[in-house]
Amino acid sequence: MLKNSLVLGLFAIATVGLVATLHHVTAERIATAERDAQVRALSEILPRGSYDNHLLDNSIELHDPLLGSKSPQAAYIALKDGKPSAIILRATAPDGYSGAIQLLIGIQADGRLAGVRVLNHRETPGLGDKIELAKSAWIRSFEGKSLAAPSGDGWAVKKDRGEFDQFAGATITPRAVVKAVHKALQYFDAHKQQLFAAQVKSNG
Repeated sequence: MLKNSLVLGLFAIATVGLVATLHHVTAERIATAERDAQVRALSEILPRGSYDNHLLDNSIELHDPLLGSKSPQAAYIALKDGKPSAIILRATAPDGYSGAIQLLIGIQADGRLAGVRVLNHRETPGLGDKIELAKSAWIRSFEGKSLAAPSGDGWAVKKDRGEFDQFAGATITPRAVVKAVHKALQYFDAHKQQLFAAQVKSNG
C-alpha cells in the first residue's frame, strides 16, 4: 500500500506540474494571439504612414461617462515623429439591441474620424451584425466625419432625421453606434489638449 501511495503521489505531482505548464504555455499563446489581433484591428483604423510608433506601447486608461462604460477604457495614442497624430478610443454603446457593443474609434488630431471598428457585440445575425465590416461597409460611413460635420442634429440615423443609414428591420443597433461615436467625439473635443499633452510629456 505504501508503494502504491507513493506511485499515486508522484503521479499526482507530475499531473499537476504538467497541467500548470500547459496552462502557462497556453496563456502565453492566447495573450500573444490577442495582442496580434488587437494590433491588426488598430492598424486597420489609422491610415498607413500616419504614425510610426507601436500603438500598444502608448496606451492610457480613460474613465468618462461619454465613453459609455463604468470601467476604465483603454486609449491608444498614435505618434508621428514624436508628436501625437491621432488617438484610438475604446468606447461602449451600452444600448445595442442585444446588449453592449464594444467599439474602437480612431480620431485624427484635427478632430476628423479616421475610422470605427466593432470589437464585440451580440446583435442579431443578418440584421444588427451589419455593423461588422465583414458583413457590410456601413461602419465606414463614419470616416472623415467630425463633431461639426455633420452638425449635432445630423448625428443620428435617417429615421431620426440624421445623416446615417439604418438597417432594414434593425434601427436600434446603428442608432446605438452612431450615438456612441458622437459621444466619443465630444469626449475628444473636451479633452484633446490633456490627452496629447500628457503623451508628449511621457515621451519627452
